[in-house]
Amino acid sequence: GYNTVSAYETNGGYVGALVGRYANRIANGVITLDGVTYDLPNNNFGHCLHGGCTLEPTPLGWQYHIFDVEKVSDNQIVLVTTSPDGEAGFPGNVVAKTTYTLTDDNAIDIKWTATTDKKTVINMTNHAYFNLNGCPQKPILNHELKLNADYYTPVDSTFMTTGEIAPVAGTPMDFTTFKEIGKEIDNYDFVQLKNGDGYDHNWVLNTKCDDTKVCATLKSPETGIILDVYTNEPGIQIYTGNFLDGTTNGKDGKSINRRTAICLETQKYPDTPNKSHLEGWPSATVEPGQEYYSHCIYKFSVEK
Repeated sequence: GYNTVSAYETNGGYVGALVGRYANRIANGVITLDGVTYDLPNNNFGHCLHGGCTLEPTPLGWQYHIFDVEKVSDNQIVLVTTSPDGEAGFPGNVVAKTTYTLTDDNAIDIKWTATTDKKTVINMTNHAYFNLNGCPQKPILNHELKLNADYYTPVDSTFMTTGEIAPVAGTPMDFTTFKEIGKEIDNYDFVQLKNGDGYDHNWVLNTKCDDTKVCATLKSPETGIILDVYTNEPGIQIYTGNFLDGTTNGKDGKSINRRTAICLETQKYPDTPNKSHLEGWPSATVEPGQEYYSHCIYKFSVEK
């Protein structure tokens, strides 16, 4: 994280960001709804990433929105923002709310809701970077990760999902039992790790949108800190900070270096708006009269 609001407004990397209108990538920055094609910003290898977030020529994307505080208490804050029709090319005037709650059982509970006056696509997520080693300068390669997922969505060399839903069994993508993140991360003979420059992929969760079941567990053998993740979403993007390059300083003036943090982004699958017709892919469409709802819990404990 950063020490000041202005640092969040002027830095990339989505550090701690609330991401929307559509988290992750949309192929070629194009969506079609009811026969109407909408062009979105191409801000990442020819695709629209995280709602087209850019700093130049002007800040664009929910990452750079300063949300209004609708309500605040000792353990909860409700934030709201309005995204006008046509912002970053997306249709519909959208009112989005995010509720962060700190619970008595050591969890951060995040709820996202949104409404629209025109058919659109919405996919919000949390882009916090975690390092359970107790020091943000230490790589997270020693962290052990377990994912409740037998399948993932492969990507091409531009980080775009291919449309395939592939089994993890027998591959470096298999985290069905605890495995060190660094064990196979540099096995670039496996083309998916080469394409992602490490792990930067979406896993298809076995939890089937049941937010009472653990979908991912991360733990540090160094501190014993454990993070359990719950969600009502069908997927989770695991990103191992492969593009953090040390050029940005975070809290206490310390540089944010490569693979010193990991993101666990609960979500619809990348490019769902263009692939929802494929078997096994969800829908990200929201229509007037409907309410978008997403839920994520990050629950912490310590292994004695």
